[in-house]
This record gives sequence, structure tokens and C-alpha cells, in this order.
Amino acid sequence: MVAAPELISPKSPRVSAARRLGKRNFRGKERLFLAEGPQAVREAAAHRDTLVEMFATVEAAERYADIVAEARDAGARVHLADESVIADISTTVTPQGLVGVCRFLDTPFDQVLAARPKLVAVLAHVRDPGNAGTVLRCADAAGAEAVVLTDASVDLYNPKAVRASVGSLFHLPVAVGVPVEQAVAGLKAAGVRILAADGAGDDDLDDELDKGTMGTPTAWVFGNEAWGLPEETRALADAVVRVPIHGKAESLNLATAAAVCLYASARAQRAPGGCRSVTPG
Repeated sequence: MVAAPELISPKSPRVSAARRLGKRNFRGKERLFLAEGPQAVREAAAHRDTLVEMFATVEAAERYADIVAEARDAGARVHLADESVIADISTTVTPQGLVGVCRFLDTPFDQVLAARPKLVAVLAHVRDPGNAGTVLRCADAAGAEAVVLTDASVDLYNPKAVRASVGSLFHLPVAVGVPVEQAVAGLKAAGVRILAADGAGDDDLDDELDKGTMGTPTAWVFGNEAWGLPEETRALADAVVRVPIHGKAESLNLATAAAVCLYASARAQRAPGGCRSVTPG
């Protein structure tokens, strides 16, 4: 008879410590956060020195044996647990059986600038964690080199933000807690043009594309979901750009507008004469 696998006790200090990471103050104190589900845990295991430990149900450990192996190869402690323990740690309604505990991985802002980025998303006043994670995912997909969350934006490691990034959190540098004035000044000094995205902007995105002004290194500044960007933040930008509404929709939500803006810059930068275009030798 095969012995039943040994499961971690629900009263284990490891379980208690992981559970507390659902709260921001504990995340900040320990500089640890939760990655939930197979995609996020896989990405964490592949990101050097990030995954500290992993909790998995027996069923999930069998189904995702490759992720368990990657986690162990990365030096993470792997704990088998029953479903009630996973549910206790997880912040989702329907946990997928895997939860990772990860080290903070934000990048100092000066390192972002030193890399001379060509495309950056700046979340200036974004308070909704789902939107923050989705914009991060859009920036990753568009080929941005960095994301900056200002001190007025949501916590990068909020579980909803981590889930909404769908692993993109582990793909590109993210600077956090940077005052918007410092972010804009630093990017401008690095030769990056600052475009503020706002539905009431004076400049139209289509016109900017037609003028050929978007092929240069660019940082898009995105504001609050409900009230956009305050005037003092708009004033910092080189231009305030609106996404044109060609149909009857009242507006675009933040993540959709961010995707449109970031992809417009990515396309312009790769066009002939853009900062990413390749000049034949």
C-alpha cells in the first residue's frame, strides 16, 4: 500500500505567514507577495531568485508536476496541502491549487532610466488593482521596457493586480512609489517624450500618428479610472492625447485605452525612421 503524502498542517507557521501576505502592511514588512495559479507560479519559478515557497494540493502537484519540478529547481520549498489550506491562503474565490510566495521584484527607478527605455507606461493615479495589472500586461505585450507606478497608484503586489498581470509582472522592470513629477523629469532627462492619455486631450492619437511624431522614445502617462489626470499632471506632459472615438461609445476604459496607446507607439517606433527601426547596413 502506498502511504498517503504528508500534508502541511493548517496550523503551521508557514501557512499563517503566507495567509498574512493578503494584507499590504505584511507584504511591505516581509517584502513578499502571493502568486496564485499555475501560470503565475510557473513565471515566478522561472524568474531568478523570486519564488521562495509553494503550496500545492496533491491533485495540483500531480497535474502540474513540471511546475513543481521547476519550483524545486529554483530552490523553493514545496508544501503539499489540502484544499482548505489553499483556500485559506488564496485570495481567489476558486483557487487553482497552487500558491507561490515570492520576493518583491520591483526595480529602482534609476535603473529603469539607465536602460534608456524606448517605451514606458506610467500609472500616475491608478487605484484599481485589476486595471493596474491589466495595463502592465498590455505594456508587456506591446514590448515596453518598463512600467512605473507612482506613489499615488495602487500597490503593485495587491493579489488582484498580480492576477490581472497574468505573469507579465515577472517579464519587465517595474518601478514603484515614484512621485509623478520625479518620474516625468527623469524620463525627460533620458530623452523620452511624455504623452498624457486623456479623453479630453487637445491632440488626437490619429493626428499624432499621421504627423509622424510617435516614433521617438515615449512614456505614456495614464490616470485615474474615474476622473482621469489632474491638471497639474497634464501640465507636465509634452502633449495630452485623446484616443479618437469613431463610433457612438461614450468612452474607453483605462486598460483598453492604454492598449491602444501603447500599440500605436510600438507600431510607430518600428516603422521606417522610428527609434526601433532597423537601418540596412
